Amino acid sequence: MTTLEIASLHDEVRCLAREQNAVILAHNYQVPEVQDVADYVGDSLGLSRQAAATDAESIVFCGVHFMAETAAILAPEKTVLIPDPDAGCSLASSITAAELRAWKAEHPGAVVVSYVNTTAEVKAESDYCCTSGNAKAVIEAIPADREILFLPDMYLGLWLERVTGRKLQIWLGECHVHAGIRPADIERWQAEAPDAELLVHPECGCASQAMAFGNSRTHILSTEGMVKFAQESPRERFVIATEVGILHRLKREVPEKRFEAVQEAAVCRFMKMITLEKLRDSLRDGKHVVTVDPAIAQRARGAIERMIAIG
Repeated sequence: MTTLEIASLHDEVRCLAREQNAVILAHNYQVPEVQDVADYVGDSLGLSRQAAATDAESIVFCGVHFMAETAAILAPEKTVLIPDPDAGCSLASSITAAELRAWKAEHPGAVVVSYVNTTAEVKAESDYCCTSGNAKAVIEAIPADREILFLPDMYLGLWLERVTGRKLQIWLGECHVHAGIRPADIERWQAEAPDAELLVHPECGCASQAMAFGNSRTHILSTEGMVKFAQESPRERFVIATEVGILHRLKREVPEKRFEAVQEAAVCRFMKMITLEKLRDSLRDGKHVVTVDPAIAQRARGAIERMIAIG
C-alpha cells in the first residue's frame, strides 16, 4: 500500500469513527498503519483500562480475540467490534475452562492467577487476572501461606518465581512467538551490541534464564515498561526481545534513539491479521460484534477488575 493510500484510509477510518462515536484501541503488536490511526495504543492492561473508562458508544478492538472479550466484559453497555474474529492467540488456546477446573480440583483452596491471555471462560474460573506489567504485584498481593496456580504461560510463571521468591504451580503453556526467543539470541546480542540496553519481555523463552541477566544493561519489562524505560534512559541504543510490532511504537515515540529486534522472525501472525482495510470495514459495517455470555462475564469481571486495580 502506498503512503497516499494509507493516508486516504486513515481519513476514512477517522471519519467513520466520529460518525459511529467509536474509540479505536490497538495493541502494541498491531501493524504500523493500524497503530497510527488508533485513539490509544498500549499493552493489555492499558487497553483494558481504556475500555473500562471510555464514554464512546462502541469500541473497535485491534488486537486478538481475548482482548476484545475483556473489553466486552468491562463495558457491557458498549458495542465491541473486532475487525477479524479469527485473530486468536496460541497462548490463550493452551488451556480450557474444563482443564482449569480439573487442575483446581487437584489443588483445593489454591488461588488461581490467570494471565490476561486467556478466554473469558478461563477468567471466570480465576481469582485474579494479571498482565506482564503487574503480574509481580498481583503475586505479592496474595498471602504467603496460600498456594497459587499460575496459568497459562510457563516462562512468565518461572520468571515470577524468581522475582517474588514464591513457589508457584505453573501451567505448561507458551506463546509461540515469545517461546521462540531463546537464550542464544540474548547471548549473541550481548556480545554484538555492548553499547545497547537489552529489553526482554517476561514471556520470552529466555526470561527465566539467570545466565542471560548477568549485567546491569538487561531489563525484564512489559511492552509498556519498554516504552517508558526507553523514554527515560540516557542510552541511545536498545535491543528488544518481544514481538516486533512494538518497534514501530518505540521509534515513533522515541525517534531520537535506535531500536533493533533480538529476532526479526518474532512475528505474531494473529496480531497481523487485522489490517487497515478490515478496520475500515468493521467501522463501516458494524462487524464483527464480540459478545460474552452474561453469566460467564459476571464471574470473569471480578478477576479482571482486580487486575486493573493492582498497579
